[in-house]
Amino acid sequence: MTNETQVMPAVALRGITILPDMIVHFDVSRKKSIRAIEEAMTKDQRIFLITQKDSKVEDPSEDDLYKIGTVAMIKQVAKVPKDMLRVLVEGMERAELIQLEDGLSYLEAEVDMIEQEEENLPDTVKEAMLRSMRELFGAYCKENQKMNKEQVRQTLEIEDIAELVDHIAMNIPLTFQQRQQILESVSLSDRYETLGVILSNEIEVMRLRTEIQEKVKQRIDKNQRDYILREQLKLIREELGEDDTVSDGDHFMQEAEKLQAPKEIKERLMKEIRRFKSLGYNNSESSVSRGYIETLLKLPWEKASRDNKNLDKASQILEADHYGLEKVKERVLEFLAVRTLTKKGSSPILCLVGPPGTGKTSIARSVARALNKKYVRISLGGVRDEAEIRGHRRTYVGAMPGRIANGLIQAGVKNPLMLLDEIDKVSSDYKGDTASALLEVLDSEQNSKFADHYVDLPLDLSEVLFIATANDPQSIPRPLMDRMEVIEISSYTENEKEHIAREHLIPKQIKANGLKENQLVIGDDVLKDIIEGYTKEAGVRNLERKFGEICRKSARKILQDKEKQVVVTKDNLEEFLGRSRYTYQKVNEKDEIGIVRGLAWTSVGGDTLQIEVNLMPGKGEFLLTGQLGDVMKESAQAGISYIRSVADQYAIKPEFFKEHDLHIHIPEGAVPKDGPSAGITMATAMLSAITGRAVRANLAMTGEITLRGRVLPIGGLKEKMLAAKNAGITKILVPDQNRPDVEEIDAEIKEGLTIVFVEKMEQVLKEALV
Repeated sequence: MTNETQVMPAVALRGITILPDMIVHFDVSRKKSIRAIEEAMTKDQRIFLITQKDSKVEDPSEDDLYKIGTVAMIKQVAKVPKDMLRVLVEGMERAELIQLEDGLSYLEAEVDMIEQEEENLPDTVKEAMLRSMRELFGAYCKENQKMNKEQVRQTLEIEDIAELVDHIAMNIPLTFQQRQQILESVSLSDRYETLGVILSNEIEVMRLRTEIQEKVKQRIDKNQRDYILREQLKLIREELGEDDTVSDGDHFMQEAEKLQAPKEIKERLMKEIRRFKSLGYNNSESSVSRGYIETLLKLPWEKASRDNKNLDKASQILEADHYGLEKVKERVLEFLAVRTLTKKGSSPILCLVGPPGTGKTSIARSVARALNKKYVRISLGGVRDEAEIRGHRRTYVGAMPGRIANGLIQAGVKNPLMLLDEIDKVSSDYKGDTASALLEVLDSEQNSKFADHYVDLPLDLSEVLFIATANDPQSIPRPLMDRMEVIEISSYTENEKEHIAREHLIPKQIKANGLKENQLVIGDDVLKDIIEGYTKEAGVRNLERKFGEICRKSARKILQDKEKQVVVTKDNLEEFLGRSRYTYQKVNEKDEIGIVRGLAWTSVGGDTLQIEVNLMPGKGEFLLTGQLGDVMKESAQAGISYIRSVADQYAIKPEFFKEHDLHIHIPEGAVPKDGPSAGITMATAMLSAITGRAVRANLAMTGEITLRGRVLPIGGLKEKMLAAKNAGITKILVPDQNRPDVEEIDAEIKEGLTIVFVEKMEQVLKEALV
């Protein structure tokens, strides 16, 4: 392994390791090193080259040097500026440092020569090593594009494995530490293994480096491309003379600065705009961010319209637009008076409840005009997703603000009149309860900070005047109903319908159908016939359609038959509208046994019901027909129980109820009927049939009966009285507890009716039975 010890001058190398057979030149600047080279040149030109572990050490001791170095032959020495020597050397053989003499003016090393170990490796192993090393070197060259192709070719042609390993180690760029590892590997197997590990690591590092460079290059290329395209677009716009050269982000910034909004909202907006600017044009989030910024900019944070303060003008507008509806007009003018006095005053939340066609939606538009407010209509019919009210969270694709926030954007001010149409038609499903989402909107205590999920900032709805409309208050949840001020809009009387037709409907239809005012004449007596014979409703929607029909036929007559003026009379009414559809069930001509007139409320107004009772020999069975609901059936049971309890007062024998069957029928069998208000009517009809006493024909009644014969109050009195009047009835029996309702009803309806208040069944029977 080792040979005899030799002493020779030594040079400590910084950042370089020299292998045997390697020809290399390096510069020497340290005085000790220059002296060692001069000493070697005077002797046999041999020098020991050993590498420093740390390049920074200026005066290395034995511990600062590696143990294995190379004995080299100096081929050439040349002086270069700054007192330096450039030395060309050729590595001869490996040697181990035994001792370093530092006392002289140069380094002198005692070294042991290391002889090359001969390994008896089989040829197959050598061949395998050769192929493997070639493969590794090939892969290395593929990754490292800087290798000289000719040199690579020569290297791959080497047939001896030892020569190949040494050749590769000398010719590829390695660090001095890696070369030192190869130098210290004495045997061929060690050198082969060390070089293999070094090459594999280098290949992996170069692959990763290439990959990273590729990614960086792609990103730089894309940014460059975007920048160039943007600059081109800017130039094209300038050439076309378009001014919108400012980017969207800058445009948003300008808009945000002009926006009238609270400080925290502006801060949030600015933050969002800065984020938008930092996102690339092609970033998928940029469109989401853009939509959000545009929504915030469109919302009227502190922008309000000036309300009308003139009560007289508001009153005139309301009177001109609508006939009747006194309660609504009164409430609106009260609100206006309070708002004018207090300068602020919380906006009420009104709910107009009434049958279809009574002008609930149009009164809201009229109120907006009277108060000089912007008008926004939000239709809630069939809305069943909570997000429709509150908006979607921005994390969802296609998220949008809710209908309330959209309504504010549409109005452009924070104090519009917002009509929530058909609030009784909202429904709920698995996505949440819509009515519950409206609770916050319609609470004047909470709605100053309404939370829309999309906007994600508190919206002030306290200055919005909400008007809701509903047909059926029963289907509105109690907590929601509690937040609103309910104003009932009841059915119109015949007289009111005549006024509405004259003042509003006929002029509107004449104009809509292209006629002039004097081209169509409808007399007052004909108007009454149209209302009674062709419509049966609480409102005036169908009535307006009938006038539309008359106007269309009149337009045709004027064009085709060249008529100057069309006059609608009782005689030619059928020509315009066909046969009359409805006839009121008029009062019976004579008093009859077991037949009593009841009064009913329907969604399209009042009606009279004729209740018939028949008595037959039988086993005491009790029959009810005419599509009656459970409450109505129970009312009949209560009536019969009351009659049985007072049977002796009317000389009815106890066995009578066992030997006779009672059958109650309420005509129009196809129409479902329910409710307790026919209780006293059914009891009177049954008693009339049992005792054989007739009931007065000109009389009608309404009221709930108890087992002890008390009469309880009922609803819908105005509509019921109208129905009685239309049927020609002159006397009606009304529960005593309904006195306040009767007092509120217009004198016009009560005219010609005798109203008798009853508390007990005895009074009812006294008035009803002949």
